[in-house]
Amino acid sequence: MERGNGGVNGDRVRVVIAEDHPIYRDGLARALGWNHDIEVVAAVGDGQAALEAAREHAPCVLMVDYNLPGLNGVQIAGAVARDGLDCRVLLISATTEGPIVFEALERGASGYLGKDAEREQIVDAVLRVAKGQTVLPPEVATGLAGQIRMRSGSHLPQLSDREREVLRSFAAGLTIPQVARNLHLSPSTVKSHTQRLYEKLGVSDRAAVVAEAMRRGLLE
Repeated sequence: MERGNGGVNGDRVRVVIAEDHPIYRDGLARALGWNHDIEVVAAVGDGQAALEAAREHAPCVLMVDYNLPGLNGVQIAGAVARDGLDCRVLLISATTEGPIVFEALERGASGYLGKDAEREQIVDAVLRVAKGQTVLPPEVATGLAGQIRMRSGSHLPQLSDREREVLRSFAAGLTIPQVARNLHLSPSTVKSHTQRLYEKLGVSDRAAVVAEAMRRGLLE
């Protein structure tokens, strides 16, 4: 099952920020604070503190720097998934290299955002991740092809052409309604294709299906 809506206070999305550079950390808090739908409940400076804040404050979104001291962002994503914490991890980093993005998604992150993102992009990413969507910068989504070709699995499930179209759309960060519009399908039809993808790849959410498809080399 996909994660719930833990950390949503009424209509507000509760966020914990984990960033070791105080100036950038404060900037993120200010950027998110402009939006009335978001509440920053904690801002910390290292990986261990990030996990402690996630347990204490039960945010919907845990926004973490990839290069945190103690535990890096990918390790935090893995710990959140392992411990069953009801929050989604949004990684931020100065680099958007394919291998790092792949590892982040594979370990359970729901999104990846470059540090050069504008305020509107940051707010949009947090709100989308809170809704269960996968967030990837356009340059990352379009640049994954080379990384995907380098990865292959021992068992490649047979996907229909339509399932591949849906899968590529998820890899580009599109939502089910957006996929439906782009492919001229009903949302219920897209959901049916999505469920079959989950079953064929042995996963239970969109971020995981993209990561698993990348691991098996299915997104060429």
